[in-house]
Amino acid sequence: MKVLQINTVCGKGSTGRNCTELASVLTDYGLKCYIAYGQGTTIYPNSFKIGTHFENHLHNLGSRILGNQGYYTRRGTKRLIKYICDLKPDVIHLGNLHGNYLNLRFFFEYLSESTVPVVWTLHDCWAFTGKCAHYTLAKCDKWKTECGRCPIYRQYPPSLFFDRSKTLYNVKKQWFTSVNHMTIVPVSHWLADEVRQSFLGEYPIHPIYNWIDLDIFKSIDQHEQHAIREKYGINRDSFIVLGVSAGWNNGKHDQTAYKLKDFRALQKKLFSHDDIRLVMVGGAKRTTYMPTGSIQVPYVDDVKELAAIFAMADVYVHLSLEDTFGKVIAEAMACGTPAIAYDSTGCSEVVGEGCGYLVEGRNINRVYEAILKIKRDGSSVYSHPCRSFCEDNFNLQQNALAYLNLYKDVL
Repeated sequence: MKVLQINTVCGKGSTGRNCTELASVLTDYGLKCYIAYGQGTTIYPNSFKIGTHFENHLHNLGSRILGNQGYYTRRGTKRLIKYICDLKPDVIHLGNLHGNYLNLRFFFEYLSESTVPVVWTLHDCWAFTGKCAHYTLAKCDKWKTECGRCPIYRQYPPSLFFDRSKTLYNVKKQWFTSVNHMTIVPVSHWLADEVRQSFLGEYPIHPIYNWIDLDIFKSIDQHEQHAIREKYGINRDSFIVLGVSAGWNNGKHDQTAYKLKDFRALQKKLFSHDDIRLVMVGGAKRTTYMPTGSIQVPYVDDVKELAAIFAMADVYVHLSLEDTFGKVIAEAMACGTPAIAYDSTGCSEVVGEGCGYLVEGRNINRVYEAILKIKRDGSSVYSHPCRSFCEDNFNLQQNALAYLNLYKDVL
């Protein structure tokens, strides 16, 4: 069987690593795997770059200035279609199609005429909205009927001047529902329920959780914990509350800004405890708007080092309201670290029984109380349930085989 994955990135970032990890497992089962990607570079051998750097740059400008997402990269998309015709894959597996690297009309016109079955993994909500990847914070459900007058049109994917959400909603509905043989794979049951209420609800919906590499994300011994604490200037006897994000934004409306505001409020409550330290991972450099008294660690690109940071922490706190899965929570739990998350969207499915606590969204008092309870109980009480839950639900081999079985079904 020959499978072609198409995604914004390859081998980098959460979705890019998903592509290469899935390909690695499927190759062991005798499949021939290929990945077409739009942004950045990759070392994956069977890869195809969609468009040029110049095309990507023009696509980014067109999207941001004119608000027209998915209308550019014409030459690159035509080259992709020729590549697919020459490759003759048995299954086309779509990932993130936003990211300004694909001409959606050209591409879906090809898919609508093709007889190759399509599997589309949804990591967010972009596929069935006018433009946004998430809408929970905006409390918007226009996507159920027709988008327009978007309250967050300047947020990701950003449009600086024009609200094209109504037009984009209608053309996406036309393009995306034109494919004859397609199965939708949401990464959580919460997202699956949302998809069923959208224009994609007419397709078969088969949720499969994201996975984590359990050989990398695992517990470490005390000597290794002391070493990683020493590296970042953390007292070996402190109780560590950990927060992780790709970046921290001090703006007003996007998700990282809300998370940062909540972490500031949490730090005010923790500040009176001399033996508790808040460690914030993410961002390019130290900033003055981070919670006073917290330890700031710049963005960690090395997944093994990130795993060690998770493992040395006593509790991981995830203050997100819009994650469709919450992979960072699962990574922390796989390292034996209990998690506290908001009882919202897909995060509610990731924190299993005995693995930590779910609290009402933005209720910092409850987050604080849960931290103190884990401190009283001892983090080690939660370690085995955390690891077991991840092995049962977010296992790379197990979930990759679920995709293999799905490929067989669609064929």
